[in-house]
Amino acid sequence: MHELTTLASPLDVGGVRIRNRVFLAPMSGITDEPFRQRTHAHGAGLVVSEMVASGELAKGRAGCDLRIRHSGLPVHMVQLAGREAAHMVEGARIAAGEGADIIDINMGCPAKKVTGGYAGSALMRDLHHALSLIEAVVGAVSVPVTVKMRLGWDESALNAPMLARRAEQAGVRMVTVHGRTRCQFYQGKADWRAIARVKQAVSIPVVANGDVGSLAEAATILEQSGADAVMIGRAHYGAPWIAGSIAAGAAAMSAPGIPERPQALADYVVSHYEDMLSLYGIESGLRQARKHLGWYLDRHAAGASAEQRKHILTSFEPAEVITGLRHAFAEGAPELRSAA
Repeated sequence: MHELTTLASPLDVGGVRIRNRVFLAPMSGITDEPFRQRTHAHGAGLVVSEMVASGELAKGRAGCDLRIRHSGLPVHMVQLAGREAAHMVEGARIAAGEGADIIDINMGCPAKKVTGGYAGSALMRDLHHALSLIEAVVGAVSVPVTVKMRLGWDESALNAPMLARRAEQAGVRMVTVHGRTRCQFYQGKADWRAIARVKQAVSIPVVANGDVGSLAEAATILEQSGADAVMIGRAHYGAPWIAGSIAAGAAAMSAPGIPERPQALADYVVSHYEDMLSLYGIESGLRQARKHLGWYLDRHAAGASAEQRKHILTSFEPAEVITGLRHAFAEGAPELRSAA
């Protein structure tokens, strides 16, 4: 089918070559360096940093450097959020200075702590201001600038086509659209057909996002939206290989590096855990890794006992966590391909 061929083909974004059209969405607190490296290794076409608050980045707030630093991947894409043009410009310049090949502007995050500061999807309520930020960032850096948005703030203001068209005129080289309004958060079903109105409004690449977790769903969202690529977020919880698996499936191939048996899966999860401890340090790494460990257990070790889970997710001793993980996956994990 045509959509499958499309998924497997490269995409040009402002002169930056993307190897295929199945992308990892930026997710705050999730798509850090260890996660992006794994997702890329499995074959995702593009991986995006966690959202970085431009004001905090501009002020040198601790931790921002880890979010924007180059991890050695072929394409380094950084997403910035904010409402102040000066901060967005400074953040974009810092990110470009750290080697960002593409800078994405967040106009889609629905979280109250973001929209409460009039950033993220709140910018879709004030297109004049949103465009002023886009123009400022495009004018500040030489790398391609992209925008991620929702369909609109609510059902009475589905203005994504207008924002996308004006963003293209301002120099944006690609737009990503999550098929929900901000007021929907993640409730209901993403409206894939509504994304088609954005595709019809612009000539730059459009990426469709929302409720995709399989090859069939990726093909269907492209068919219904007419989009050029697909971006996948929450389906990666406990499975960093999802985007790569879909891209490989579109090419009638197998994604590299997927652990298929319990022992290999245990080694994989332990390696991810250790990489997070190395990146953040033991104290912070222990806390930040727990959500990932919980997702791995939920998805692949349903037979693990409640006591095992509690010990793994509350222990402050890395060695005990690792031992617990190996026991849980050895006892509770079926072969991965039947479980994923």
